[in-house]
Amino acid sequence: MTIFSNLRQDIPASIVVFFVAVPLCLGIALASGAPLLSGLIAGVVGGILVGSLSGSQLGVSGPAAGLTVIVLVAIEELGFEAFLVSVVLAGVLQLLFAFLRAGFIAFFFPTAVIKGMLAGIGLIIILKQIPHALGHDSDPEGQMDFIQPDGETTFSSLSIMANDFEFGALIIALSGLAIILFWEIVLAKKYRLFQIIQGPLVAVAFGISFQMLAVKYFPALALDATHLVSMPIFEGTTGFTQLMTFPEWNRIFDGPVLITAVTLALVASLETLLCVEATDKLDPLKRITPTNRELFAQGCGNCVSGLIGGLPITQVIVRSSANIQSGGKTKLSAILHGILLLVSVLLLPTLLNLIPLAVLASILFVVGYKLAKPAIFKDLYKAGMDQFIPFVATIAGILLTDLLLGIMIGMSCALFMILRRNFLNAFELNIEDHESSDHTHKVTIKLAEEISFFSRAAIVDALSKVSSGSHVIIDANGNRHIDPDIRDVIHDFETGAKHRNIRVNWANTSQK
Repeated sequence: MTIFSNLRQDIPASIVVFFVAVPLCLGIALASGAPLLSGLIAGVVGGILVGSLSGSQLGVSGPAAGLTVIVLVAIEELGFEAFLVSVVLAGVLQLLFAFLRAGFIAFFFPTAVIKGMLAGIGLIIILKQIPHALGHDSDPEGQMDFIQPDGETTFSSLSIMANDFEFGALIIALSGLAIILFWEIVLAKKYRLFQIIQGPLVAVAFGISFQMLAVKYFPALALDATHLVSMPIFEGTTGFTQLMTFPEWNRIFDGPVLITAVTLALVASLETLLCVEATDKLDPLKRITPTNRELFAQGCGNCVSGLIGGLPITQVIVRSSANIQSGGKTKLSAILHGILLLVSVLLLPTLLNLIPLAVLASILFVVGYKLAKPAIFKDLYKAGMDQFIPFVATIAGILLTDLLLGIMIGMSCALFMILRRNFLNAFELNIEDHESSDHTHKVTIKLAEEISFFSRAAIVDALSKVSSGSHVIIDANGNRHIDPDIRDVIHDFETGAKHRNIRVNWANTSQK
């Protein structure tokens, strides 16, 4: 099977991802304090180059909201040209990570945390798109952090929308949402044609048509430019290249430039690996992305993006999930979306600037809901608190801070639950209430197969409760490894047992 075997699915999916990517590329550049063109360049490079080199069949790369704060601070401190040097060096470091096979880190993220990340992003997408759906566009598209550029938070901005409300935006958003849902729930299930033509494409066409008709016939419902896509307009290829920015290479050995490069490399790699794990979980075919190859692809992408004036690149879950939910099957959809971005920048900026942000909000509402379905919460709850608590903690962390900090909060909870489980499962303690033939109480301690240092407190506590005059049997038949600290605890107990008239026997003397 070749990359072109699924054109019928990949082409419509690429168009949907393209429509989602355009405002995100522009919004992330705006929020980062970078030229708008830099966001589009990163989107093009992420789609065409990274998409071609990556082993991920469904992942889509481009400028990442998770890097916005780092990029904003770096540009303010270094200037944009010197910042581009950091982007290139970050790409070189990612190539080194790939050579060192650092992609194995991706396998240490618990499933509950990854699912929490997906659900958290789904909820944050919905919350962030509500203002755009109502015509309250004071914050740039793609701003995912809890604290927003205007000083408002994700939740406080919802309370002030009544003072910044556009009836035309609401009509477009609700109509677009109705079109998408009717298309998916009814038409696509009955007629094959509607499986080829995606509902989001029709919704975007409706949004453009509504805006054009409103401008001509219903000015009160027409949206002004602040509520539309804002693509830079160039005079052909020459105008495009004239606005490109290039690295300031004489700053390559500046300390702040090098520190920024290391920071970008580490954070971008981590965010990419997280998104790779999440995308693989969403893949209906459950394909596994080679993580070291992904780091190589991202490294190449950042080198090229920095060289020609683009923002740093990561794999991005919003665009990747939109790709999956639109029926994408292979990485051709990611590559085509990059080509569409390039063509649109050069040839179609005026048409794209007619797209209301409200209709794109309707598309992202559906994406967000599918990432955070109630059934997902129900399944994790049924799986037990060991799974549900890290899942909820990750969601809360993402909603109230940002993506990476939210992941760290979820990982901390997952680690705590793992240690707790290790604490509880290190051994089985069986105390017989009746006296044995020699009038002593019998206590059996069955050790687990592996006992780490983290079980020390539990074993100390259990041994301290053994009453004087007892007969203790330590069953190590199933044990393969005891941490030296645990062995010292048991041996100390044996030494003290002689003074308390406690008899200790090992069922397996090899671990004694």
